[in-house]
Amino acid sequence: MRRVARKIHWLRQVFWSLALLPAAAAYAHHSFAMFDHDNQIRLTGKVAEFLWQNPHVYIELDTVDEKGQPKHYTIECANPGILNRAGWKFNMIKPGDVITVVVAPLRTGEPGALLKQIKLPDGRKFDNGGPAGPARIPID
Repeated sequence: MRRVARKIHWLRQVFWSLALLPAAAAYAHHSFAMFDHDNQIRLTGKVAEFLWQNPHVYIELDTVDEKGQPKHYTIECANPGILNRAGWKFNMIKPGDVITVVVAPLRTGEPGALLKQIKLPDGRKFDNGGPAGPARIPID
């Protein structure tokens, strides 16, 4: 009887260990450590593409840097579920729209960033949901 109880106990431990592995992987995937949250920047540019997809929504943005040179940014947003709860719609941004964003740039200096806040052509403002954190600089 004890042998059966030990085997059941061992099987339960194995089951729960395996069941929790995907949760750990999902948590690790959603790290924002690659972005410099302390040095947020404001960008204004023309939307090249708006990708409403899982696991993250992306905005491809064409801007001009301080030297007048064109620069293309890939801006990572939260997933569609989080953005829906923050008031976003899948069709609210279109290629050609001129938008302003506050972002946390990549630590590597490459033209990529995590969205903090967006201002649409009609003046409406949206954040990127709670996990991304707030914008620390004004968008206007």
